[in-house]
Amino acid sequence: MLTGELRSQVDRVWDSFWSGGIANPLEVLEQITYLLFLRRLDELETLEENKSRQLGRAQERKIFPSGSDGKGCKYDDMRWSRLKNMAPQDMFTTVSEHVFPFLREVGGDNSTYAKQMQGARFTIPTPALLAKVVDLLDQIPMEERDTKGDLYEYMLSKIASAGQNGQFRTPRHIIKLMVEMVEPTAKDVICDPASGTCGFLVAAGEYLRERRTELFADAKSRDHFHNHMFHGYDFDTTMLRIGSMNMLLHGVENPNITYRDSLSQDYAVEDEKYSLILANPPFAGSLDFDGTAKDLLSVVKTKNTELLFLVLFLKLLKAGGRAAVIVPDGVLFKTSKANKELRRILVEEQKLDAVVSLPSGVFKPYAGVSTAILFFTKTNSGGTDTVWFYDMTADGWSLDDKRQPLLDAELLGTHPSRALTADEYAKNNLADVLSRWHEREGTERKRGRTEQSFAVSREEIAAADYDLSLNRYKEVVHEQVEHVPPLQLIAELNALEAEIQAGLKQLEGMLK
Repeated sequence: MLTGELRSQVDRVWDSFWSGGIANPLEVLEQITYLLFLRRLDELETLEENKSRQLGRAQERKIFPSGSDGKGCKYDDMRWSRLKNMAPQDMFTTVSEHVFPFLREVGGDNSTYAKQMQGARFTIPTPALLAKVVDLLDQIPMEERDTKGDLYEYMLSKIASAGQNGQFRTPRHIIKLMVEMVEPTAKDVICDPASGTCGFLVAAGEYLRERRTELFADAKSRDHFHNHMFHGYDFDTTMLRIGSMNMLLHGVENPNITYRDSLSQDYAVEDEKYSLILANPPFAGSLDFDGTAKDLLSVVKTKNTELLFLVLFLKLLKAGGRAAVIVPDGVLFKTSKANKELRRILVEEQKLDAVVSLPSGVFKPYAGVSTAILFFTKTNSGGTDTVWFYDMTADGWSLDDKRQPLLDAELLGTHPSRALTADEYAKNNLADVLSRWHEREGTERKRGRTEQSFAVSREEIAAADYDLSLNRYKEVVHEQVEHVPPLQLIAELNALEAEIQAGLKQLEGMLK
């Protein structure tokens, strides 16, 4: 848990960036990311030095070379442990003129993070601000994975206001719900083809640490977790750097976070490579046919990115692989040939497991579009028997632009500290979604269409032209109104009038 003091320090640094002329939250976080990476390199170097001393032999791996950079600065002086003790002006000169050129060329780390630093630019405007940021970051106990992960998550929450270019964050509690529903395993190979800040990958990693402790019992499993399990793609280099650092600070040593325009013809699709896909891709509207991957268009000829991404997910998944992805509501019911064909593929050729309708305000303040989560399994041979639907009406937060919590922290999310009352449940459906999901093959099949969740057969969906909108199948409860015959109603009114007249006469007698 991040302390109030650390939060306040982050807020002060953020305000200092703002007053110093850097108003874009993404740029602020990017500059902090560079400094965190520098600290990480120094920690690795210190680890290698300690190993060398303990074993009594030469250091096998040097990240900071011996000597100087040819510009009058020793590489040792670029290390975090030296840099943090410099006077502000000396620190500023060293970082701007020596450290950043070094970061752009560093190869000793041999990781995805080193690759992301190749375009690093230093934009912190003053020595005083740099010294303040370095002092803040130095106070964070980086050996504590939870603390540094929470710190970065708190900083990521501050870029929510920078919703330009579709780069807004999926709410953490929605991501956690999706991860808990698909239940990642120790052998999964997980991909987010529109990774952004890597929120889905981070949540999957945290789930595995909490629920699959056997993953860390042997060297082979640990190697899979740190080097082969997590894959993310994005076409924004800033987001790649931020996402990579988010993974590192949450304890994943070397995920594969790389540049790729997932729908572009320039990047070949890696057919059937992944066993789990978690994603909320940007739905920007339509693309030009010429630049779109031909193997995607061969399945469904469309310019709509929401449909192309679904085709991409099916391409990327291995047989037996599963997906939990957020789509705009239009995907569920639009009647174009491409929309209907893709829904038919999901239902008839693959196994569509569930459709969870999300509240329309879940992405406010930057988008009010209605969305749903699709859960499906790639089989290439059908398998859909029934599709489970859930109508989520509340996620624990207000659905206006403020998105304030409606309950105490311990009652939010998928695992509240106690059973919720009816009033509390009306404000947070997440625990109920998770509980009923696990019963989708059992008791949920018996629930009526007037309930919040229910199952619909494949045959009924096919007869409805593969319409997957929940309202197509949900039945509304109409209040029972007692019907009173007109003559009986007239008689009752006359009797009531007679009672009133008698009462008035009685009152006149008393007054006399």
